[in-house]
Amino acid sequence: KMKLKKVKTLGKPTPGISKGKPQKDGIKKAVAKKSGKAPDTKAIAKKSKQTAAPVKNVKPARKGSKKSHKAELEGLKDIDPEFYDFLKKNDKKLLDFNLSDSEDEDEEVEEESKSAAADESDDDEENEEKYHKPSDDLAVASDESDFEDEEEDEASTGGTQKITLNLLRQWEQQLGQSNVSIDIVRKVIQAFNSALASISADGADGGENQPNAAAFKVVGAAAFNGVIQLCVLHLQPAIIQVLGVKPNSSLPLHKHKKWVKVRGCLRYYLTDLIRLVEQVSSANILGVLLKHLHQMAGMVVPFTALGKTILKRLIVLWATGDETVRVLAFLCILKITRKQQATMLNHVLKAMYLAYVRNSKFVSPNTLPGINFMRRSLVEMFALDLNVSYQHAFLYIRQLAIHLRNAVILKKKDSFQAVYNWQFINSLRLWADLLGASANKPQLQPLVYPLVTIATGVIRLIPTAQYFPLRFHCLQTLISLSKETNTYVPVLPLIVEVLKSNTFNRKHTAVSMKPLQFTCVLRLNKAQLAENGFRDEVIEQVCGLLLEYLAHESTSLAFSDLVVPTVMAIKAYLKDCRNANYSRKLKQLLEKVQESGRFIEQQRSKSSVNFDIKDAKAVAAWEHQLRLKRTPLDIYYASWLKTHETKKRRQAAQTDEINADYDVPKLKKLPAKTAVPVRNEKGEVELFPSDSEDEGDDGLPIASDDEDEEDEELEVEEEQPKSKKAKKEKPEKLKSHPSEDAAAGDDYDEAGGAVDIVKDLDLNDW
Repeated sequence: KMKLKKVKTLGKPTPGISKGKPQKDGIKKAVAKKSGKAPDTKAIAKKSKQTAAPVKNVKPARKGSKKSHKAELEGLKDIDPEFYDFLKKNDKKLLDFNLSDSEDEDEEVEEESKSAAADESDDDEENEEKYHKPSDDLAVASDESDFEDEEEDEASTGGTQKITLNLLRQWEQQLGQSNVSIDIVRKVIQAFNSALASISADGADGGENQPNAAAFKVVGAAAFNGVIQLCVLHLQPAIIQVLGVKPNSSLPLHKHKKWVKVRGCLRYYLTDLIRLVEQVSSANILGVLLKHLHQMAGMVVPFTALGKTILKRLIVLWATGDETVRVLAFLCILKITRKQQATMLNHVLKAMYLAYVRNSKFVSPNTLPGINFMRRSLVEMFALDLNVSYQHAFLYIRQLAIHLRNAVILKKKDSFQAVYNWQFINSLRLWADLLGASANKPQLQPLVYPLVTIATGVIRLIPTAQYFPLRFHCLQTLISLSKETNTYVPVLPLIVEVLKSNTFNRKHTAVSMKPLQFTCVLRLNKAQLAENGFRDEVIEQVCGLLLEYLAHESTSLAFSDLVVPTVMAIKAYLKDCRNANYSRKLKQLLEKVQESGRFIEQQRSKSSVNFDIKDAKAVAAWEHQLRLKRTPLDIYYASWLKTHETKKRRQAAQTDEINADYDVPKLKKLPAKTAVPVRNEKGEVELFPSDSEDEGDDGLPIASDDEDEEDEELEVEEEQPKSKKAKKEKPEKLKSHPSEDAAAGDDYDEAGGAVDIVKDLDLNDW
């Protein structure tokens, strides 16, 4: 019935129809007749042409002038208001018709009346009437117009605000006020989140903080840097002002009344801050961010899960970052852990120890400083709570003992390699340093004996000359542990038995130009064992370890008796030694040891010594007085140590120098801008200046490996045109000394190009 009403209403003749179209009037009459025949057929699916006819001819009733058609629909509201409301709810597109298409539809009807094929096309048009059709005069879509429309809509609605430098200055002034509003803090945190969203890979932060990112829009590097600067410099003091923290207050920040207001936004900010730390690769910017995170450490305490995430990232930076980044990351770890020591210490100690072992697998002159820093800083972390540290130390020392036991029992290559590696040795050093640092407290002292047993077992596992470097590393660890804990460890036999080695006493068959260094070596190959440099380094190590240990024990009451086996072993070696240099060093050491032994006997023979040997306190007091007087061996060791440290620093400084140990002439390069040759004091061209002693009067090196090239270069000095070519070819074969380049004030790199001087982000630049 509703469909019938709709057709009858639309089929009424209207006075506004144009007179020039008589065919339309006929069509309207046909509609009036046919609409009464089969009103129910319109509800049935269109299976035949007869049922489609009423639907086909409904369209002409809608043709005519635009105003009359609209007037019909308005009249329907008065005639049948219920049907009008029904259309408004269920078929609103019929009321909101597109008037711009009426004339086109008129022309289509005229064409339909002329051809019989128009019947089928009318059926398609009737089907399309059920769906909304866009207007024909729509503009062509383009990406730019879309963005412009979005920006205009956002600007009109006020949904997103663009960050400008003036806005940042305004925020900075508001954050610096004494009565800071919490709304300003939230806006700054939202701007920080938007800044991160602008540089993220997908243009957003993964969805967690998307509402914050939609509040502001950061465009350009200046705005991004300004937002980061504002947060780093002014956010933490502003939050302190909001919380109302007093200068000398010891109350935790999350205990203040206003903490609830900043808790939510602060959690988002800390999450974004650690995300930014993960994405930054520049050491300078990382340093700025870590200093800021160090300030915010007290605000991480209430967020347990977030605190673990932050500590996990900081431990990665502590283990793998640059020197400055490592230090700042450790300070942040220390501060955050101490704030929540009860809940975080176990997690942090385990993660840091695993990171230390993982990153100490390879030791080289470049990685050794970082490994030493990790070991010392990890000792500080373990020293925070020795009761908790005992559980970790016991577990990991037991693991070392299990590896050693498997190697002793199985005696296979894999089991030996599980012990004879840098990770095992560095773990021994760590626990020895920890036990030495906590010597004045009783918690960890029961672990001293197991650790000493493991170290001596490692030394005796494969006691061959091939593993002498590893032996010396373990002995150094034992001596340090003995000195720190004031415990007697029998290391003298382990040192002296090196002198009895057949490989060591065999005459060398090769001459090494470069002396061996055992600092970063655990194992020697057969070629190195045959060189004279191996024997030189072994003698240096033996003398150094004996001197260090005996100097510490020289104040002992039993020193004169303690050194008897060592003195006999040194004398036995000196009888068979044919090397004058080795004999001289050992004789000098032997004289100092015997002199200290006689000194101890003189002190013991004095009448003031009247206490019993069983009286440990009296013995300790006597040794303390003797330590203040200083023994001859102790004085000699102090002077030797100063010279030895200077030598080690010199060797460390020359590690990266290619020609340090071969006396090869060094090249002083010229600036690439000037082609003027360098001349010496006599005015002659100085192509290859050298500091070596083997050079002629003209200042040029006489001896070289390639004599032919040397002669050609000397001839080139007389010919000026070819000298430029020689200067271009030679740098490819020799590298200049870094210190000489710096002294010459050369602003060019080794390739001859200008150095790209770009200042990294710094607070001063902001």
